[in-house]
Amino acid sequence: MRLNQYIAHHSKYSRREADKLIAEGKVSIHKEVILDFSYQVDSKTKVYLNGKPLREQEQYSVIAYHKPKGEIVSKKDDRGRRVIYDSLPKKFAHFMPVGRLDFASEGLLLLSDSAKVVRTLMESGLERVYLIKLSGMIKDCVFDAMESGLSLEDASAGGHSKSKIKAMDFAPFAGYTCIKNTPKYSKIKVIITEGKNRELRRFFAHFGLEVLDLKRIAYGFVHLNNLPCQKVRFLERGEYNKLHALLQDLSL
Repeated sequence: MRLNQYIAHHSKYSRREADKLIAEGKVSIHKEVILDFSYQVDSKTKVYLNGKPLREQEQYSVIAYHKPKGEIVSKKDDRGRRVIYDSLPKKFAHFMPVGRLDFASEGLLLLSDSAKVVRTLMESGLERVYLIKLSGMIKDCVFDAMESGLSLEDASAGGHSKSKIKAMDFAPFAGYTCIKNTPKYSKIKVIITEGKNRELRRFFAHFGLEVLDLKRIAYGFVHLNNLPCQKVRFLERGEYNKLHALLQDLSL
């Protein structure tokens, strides 16, 4: 493979931009500056760009899907309910979801054709942002628990009736903004960095608050924005660059 092509494949730069970098003497191999863009390299060649090693990037795709209420994040459902793959174009049938949104929840769901990317995003601690409507007033004890964290021996309230999960620890929320707080209902935006089973529904149920609506509007550097319900988009270049950086940081 030509050097300029290798750089274009494994960085954010186009082939034309790679040619310029090479001409400017910013590319080296084995500590020797290479000025020939047609120089042949392979997977064993160590290419340096501005003194930093250029790592091979795996080929993968990530999509953002606006999941509606009433869909299961699963390949199939034994109760015959609609699953996300009923709505997704067939070309994404092999894509794997990054975590879950339950049947009654909606919003941003990321999917990828790379198991490594899915695992990295799930375990990364990226901030997840949700808009939530609750059945009553949020009292001070709830805000205190959001700020300090919570440990429950019985967190079954708010969980699925068939769930075997009982005890659960809730880390302090990364942030929250109370939008409306009345005796009849409340609205709040929360930011968490975990993705445990029905975590938010269990948390608020402990305080006697039912989650009436739950919508995820962001997952790390990917935002739902105006993506229509049941529609899909690929990540944009800037989002891919941030994902590449995340994968590199975690591999160091």
